Amino acid sequence: MSSSSQPQFRYTQTPSKVLHLRNLPWECAEEELVELCKPFGKIVNTKCNVGANRNQAFVEFADLNQAISMVSYYASSSEPAQVRGKTVYIQYSNRHEIVNNKSPGDVPGNVLLVTIEGVEAGDVSIDVIHLVFSAFGFVHKIATFEKAAGFQALIQFTDADTASSARNALDGRSIPRYLLPAHVGSCHLRISYSAHTDLNIKFQSHRSRDYTNPYLPVNPTAIEGVMQPTVGPDGKKKEPESNVLLASIENMQYAVTVDVLHTVFSAFGTVQKIAIFEKNGGTQALIQYPDVATAAVAKEALEGHCIYDGGYCKLHLSYSRHTDLNVKAYSDKSRDYTIQDPSLLAAQQIPAVSAAPAHWQNHQAAQMYPRSEYAAAAVPGQGPSWNPSAQGSTPPFVSAAGTFPSQSYQASSVPAYATAPAPTPAGSSPMSQYSMPMTQPGSS
Repeated sequence: MSSSSQPQFRYTQTPSKVLHLRNLPWECAEEELVELCKPFGKIVNTKCNVGANRNQAFVEFADLNQAISMVSYYASSSEPAQVRGKTVYIQYSNRHEIVNNKSPGDVPGNVLLVTIEGVEAGDVSIDVIHLVFSAFGFVHKIATFEKAAGFQALIQFTDADTASSARNALDGRSIPRYLLPAHVGSCHLRISYSAHTDLNIKFQSHRSRDYTNPYLPVNPTAIEGVMQPTVGPDGKKKEPESNVLLASIENMQYAVTVDVLHTVFSAFGTVQKIAIFEKNGGTQALIQYPDVATAAVAKEALEGHCIYDGGYCKLHLSYSRHTDLNVKAYSDKSRDYTIQDPSLLAAQQIPAVSAAPAHWQNHQAAQMYPRSEYAAAAVPGQGPSWNPSAQGSTPPFVSAAGTFPSQSYQASSVPAYATAPAPTPAGSSPMSQYSMPMTQPGSS
């Protein structure tokens, strides 16, 4: 039988679990090799930057069939193997083991190097890592960090035997789902031994812990808000609650000031402070309530709802790590409603702000609340205004379509900081000073 009718690698090369890669980019990193080869099996060793041009490498698979699988795939594929856009040529190596570059990951030690695949830094807390690995023995120290290979951790045990037990049991396994955030589908642990024997932990934080030294200084900034994950009755990890909500506002076609947010959020309880800021190209706000229970009610009710009809200014809410906002300025971006001295507020107030009381109108409100003052206040050509004096009998909050008409909330006890309306030009609406949409009955 002629060898020309068969794939060349079957006859000209003897299969080996060590593959020889050529035409790699200059100083190709180990992480790039692993990324290329790991779909075909477990990589146990590599040797990078071989040859005069440092563009060759060797990769050793754990099993011969895994190496054969990779060679076979690219021999029959129309898409060549590539690293950084360069075509990589793959063939079997004459060697059957990389012996002159023995990875320390195969030499047993008391410190494990753990790569957590499928997650970002912050998805898996240091407390979750400690919870998982302490099942096999006392964990002395943990240090987490980010590398090209992903989110990693160094975990120090008492001895190599304990570390080996943890590695043998957890390598290739997943962290239980109930310990992970809802957005993480799955994550896998890739574990090897580290060359370290004693980690140097300088302070306790959400990135590093020394469980043998209770007198180690704590980094207050880094450890703020980090705690053991709370698991709910359904087995899912619960978000730590707070009396301060973080609101991200999407699709901002209209202005959102502190007056607008106060109108919306005070429907569920006393709003103490509000601060609006820009972050990552979007608008966010912090809203402080007196307690966690009130914030929880507001979060559940308002999540995903829009301030304006038509899907404008959609709210996405989460709990903030803050508990008491430091609001220094009185403006359309920040407000402290706990200040009781009106003269102080007047002295600090920016003249351009709050020329008219905040309005939030909904053309569906009259149908949803037939006995409310929305129906009575419907004047052709002008939207109904929010009446602070009617809070005791009528909920001041009416959301967009898909709200909850049967649910009532405690009216806000906060006094309204509304100034006298500024003179309005003839024929114009008081709402024209705010960039809010007006729905005129009969205009459609």
